[in-house]
Amino acid sequence: MVFSLFKKQVAASVLPLTIDVHSHLLPGIDDGVESWEESLLILEELINLGYHKVITTPHVLSDHYPNTPEIILSKLRELKQLVEENNLSIEVEAAAEYFLDETFLNNLENNEKLLTFGDNYLLFETSFINKPTFLIEAIFKISSQGYKPVLAHPERYIYMQENPKLVDELVEREVFLQLNINSLTGYYSKGAKKFAEKLIDKNYISFLGSDCHNERHLAVIKEACGMKYFKKITQLNLLNNTL
Repeated sequence: MVFSLFKKQVAASVLPLTIDVHSHLLPGIDDGVESWEESLLILEELINLGYHKVITTPHVLSDHYPNTPEIILSKLRELKQLVEENNLSIEVEAAAEYFLDETFLNNLENNEKLLTFGDNYLLFETSFINKPTFLIEAIFKISSQGYKPVLAHPERYIYMQENPKLVDELVEREVFLQLNINSLTGYYSKGAKKFAEKLIDKNYISFLGSDCHNERHLAVIKEACGMKYFKKITQLNLLNNTL
């Protein structure tokens, strides 16, 4: 009953984006959706918001989510079949959100298969609190392997909030930045919201992502649609709709 009401509310507010580049909609392999039913429900609501394609990006983290391309793509095939069976008018693809750790670096060095989206964009994240000692080295290796590095939700990293010049350096090194829609509401923290606004003001954001893990995130995305900085960021040259 609650979700049918949500559907009516979003009908009049369609996002100017048609492609989402960051979500967790494959059940059982990370901290995202818990069932196929939840995944399909979220996809239906994303359709209502105006999305035509979703690139879902399960975590790849050696200690907690040791996902491989085979695991992720197998789950993707199941989701595609369910989307077709339920006549949902949305395209689904899969990449991954790689955690910057030694395992990831080893995979890079060994030329292991990595999942990317679009024009070889590779989504990665780091610790939220401490700057990885090998951050710049890892970015260099990602680029030298022919990938285009995309840093997930830079606005949420405390070490970046405390050292904004680091973001300047990453942009100079041609790292693409992906901001979470929900950060604009203060959902994660006031600090993340404030830093998100600074990054938008500097025109540093290339991708806007839902980072949707569950149904609760959808209501926050709806709230973000009316925010001043949401309107501002969607007027920038985002790359979402080019994928």
